[in-house]
Amino acid sequence: MSPARRYQDRLDAGRALARLLAPRAFASDPIVLALPRGGVPVGLEIARVLHAPLDVFLVRKLGHPQQEELAIGAIASCGVRLLDAPLIAEEAIPPAQVDAITAREFAELNRREMLYRGGRPPLEISGHDVILVDDGIATGYSIRVAVLALEGLSPARIAIAAPVGAPDTCDALARDVDALVCPLQPSPFHAVGLWYEHFPTVTDDEVRAGLAQAAQLIRR
Repeated sequence: MSPARRYQDRLDAGRALARLLAPRAFASDPIVLALPRGGVPVGLEIARVLHAPLDVFLVRKLGHPQQEELAIGAIASCGVRLLDAPLIAEEAIPPAQVDAITAREFAELNRREMLYRGGRPPLEISGHDVILVDDGIATGYSIRVAVLALEGLSPARIAIAAPVGAPDTCDALARDVDALVCPLQPSPFHAVGLWYEHFPTVTDDEVRAGLAQAAQLIRR
């Protein structure tokens, strides 16, 4: 990292996390699950150092019908949905509209799962330690719903790994998992991208290439 405590890019951030995760004892062969798209290059570096398989775990934000960037909830693989009920009530969003948004986002989630895996089934989670990776944690909605979904798959333990996160959010998430590794928790936080020198949008092709590269590393 630079003297200003910003990561050069997601690969630099992944290597920083890998150095912190490598000395840890895992009860079973760990699996790295990255939240696409930004979590994949971070997760690739962790998987490389730990000699662990890498897969995606998809989460979609449910956006406010009039303000898409405002999350009213999130969904994850396995059909899990987390709603911000107080916000939905405050904004008077009808249940039918929430359900319509949910259905649309599940359709996109399923499309991306097919795109990223190319028909390959997801990795078996049961009995394994899982390291859930993203490129940063702001509100924590996406990663929280991912944790809820993972709990239904009976992993041995769940750890969250993110290069940077909002301190209050990290404190709350740490109570829900077995371990949370987030070395940079600035206050004020503002936004994930501010803590990277280079923070370009990760493309679908880059996600697929990262998964293919990780698969090649495991075969060696």
